[in-house]
Amino acid sequence: MKIMFSAGEPSGDLHGESLAKAVLELCPDAELVGFGGSKMAGAGVRLWADMSQYSVMGIWEVARNLRRIFALLNKLCEFMRREKPDILVLIDYPDFNWRLAAKAKAMGIPVFSYIPPSAWAWRRGRAKKCGAIADELAAIFPFELPVYEAAGANISFNGNPLIDTVKPSMSKEEARKYFSVPEQSLPVLLVPGSRQHEITKLLPPMLEAAKLLKADNDRLVFYLPVAPGLDRGLMENIVSKYDVAVNFTEDCTYDLMNIGYFALATSGTVVLEMAIMGLPCVALYKMAPLSYFIGRLLVNIDYFTLPNILVGREIQKELLQSEVTGRNIYEEARRYYAAPGFRQEVVNGLQEAVAKLGEPGAAKRVAGKILAAAKKYSKSRAC
Repeated sequence: MKIMFSAGEPSGDLHGESLAKAVLELCPDAELVGFGGSKMAGAGVRLWADMSQYSVMGIWEVARNLRRIFALLNKLCEFMRREKPDILVLIDYPDFNWRLAAKAKAMGIPVFSYIPPSAWAWRRGRAKKCGAIADELAAIFPFELPVYEAAGANISFNGNPLIDTVKPSMSKEEARKYFSVPEQSLPVLLVPGSRQHEITKLLPPMLEAAKLLKADNDRLVFYLPVAPGLDRGLMENIVSKYDVAVNFTEDCTYDLMNIGYFALATSGTVVLEMAIMGLPCVALYKMAPLSYFIGRLLVNIDYFTLPNILVGREIQKELLQSEVTGRNIYEEARRYYAAPGFRQEVVNGLQEAVAKLGEPGAAKRVAGKILAAAKKYSKSRAC
């Protein structure tokens, strides 16, 4: 059986890794191919295109890269014609992936959507269109289901795969020793995002806040985890312009989260990963002004980080656009050590959010659905 994946951003690569491993566990002879990143490649997916060359976010950023994106679409369509996969599995990356899905459908290739578009938040009409193209859809959050079910889509919630993958590899004592955390020190994580424009927009105000925090509490020590594929040199250059000590790390990030006291983090999957690890944060995001203006016209949600969305209230502070300043970040972050009981209150809220992500084993359940769908809709021999 040949399964084609398509994932175009780091969070999709992470989910694709878990899914690819689960598919091969259930069907060792399956051939996995497609579009993704280093994690998917490491899990056994033969990449026809590497997403690191195409990962952009925001209306203006996408517009600037349209020619390259459409060239990629044509490339993957030709790939499908030649390789003839038994099923196409979309992993998030909606604006691109659903164009690819329509092409696949026209070729008679079944489509399975993993992490469908956020129709619950904006452009609700997409639910009906996606339901008409995809043979099946699998959501990773329970709040995604109602709008798709109302549109007649074949959708299910199978839990969230991060519950299985986000785990420490060592004890807290071992982790403090591994990261050389001084006794009585409080580790603070700086997580400026995975895209260059996020790093350049958000790391400077994080460092401004870090300088204020260090002056306010000398026990704080700052760590900046560098994920594979990120430009460490860019971050080191930015950090060098600020009078604050930052320790760069490149591995065991979940162990670092496990001993962290709080974090300053760019909104994204990492905020949910930190929630699973019990690490509270101040969540930040900035985008191009035009992208933000258009987004505000289209998006109808009260919160933009997943833990807050899951529980329907602000568990931990979110700062957006002009709110993202060193002073504002400092004022919110200092509450974690200066306001009695505040940190524990946030941690309790995070535990409530994580409980809504379902039981372990999500990736394996979805992998089983993909294999069953390939057998049902492509009429090919399955494992």
